[in-house]
Amino acid sequence: MASELVVDLFVSADGWAGGDGLPGFFGYAGPDLDAWANAEKAQPEIVIMGRRTYESFVAQAYAPDDLMAMEKVVVSRTLKDVAWPNTRIVGSLDGIVGLKADSEVRLRTWGSMSLVRQLLGAKLVDRLRLMIFPLLAGEAGREAAFAGVASADLRLTDHRVLDGRIVLTEYRPTGGDIPRA
Repeated sequence: MASELVVDLFVSADGWAGGDGLPGFFGYAGPDLDAWANAEKAQPEIVIMGRRTYESFVAQAYAPDDLMAMEKVVVSRTLKDVAWPNTRIVGSLDGIVGLKADSEVRLRTWGSMSLVRQLLGAKLVDRLRLMIFPLLAGEAGREAAFAGVASADLRLTDHRVLDGRIVLTEYRPTGGDIPRA
């Protein structure tokens, strides 16, 4: 059974995937967002992250029990070993292709903008979910979410508002080109 790959991105309204000096969830945590996050963590899945995201979590000692119990994959050409349990390294996107083909649970990215861009470019993403936070990060913006990503047509499959201010949109890449004038 082939698995699907879900990319979750948390972005500001002006398209930044993070910001210098901005708190987690851009400072907009709330009960609906917490419930959504808990429901997502409760689903069977394999978490995929890039080396920099993994190293960032390790440096922050970010290791809650529920994350340690999950199966995790770090995509890296340079890492030789990982400190976390239930974690393995794949050296390229070929490893993700193999996971998609062999896994019975979904694959879901955590952060890892460089990896997300590569996955989008390789057309491996089945669902793109954008959590859009109600702020313009402006000069505090650290990483433009889609810098360098090729154009792609997306079909909106779901949307909802969390905590009366955060918009969650879900898209499926169509595989087609974007409309041209």
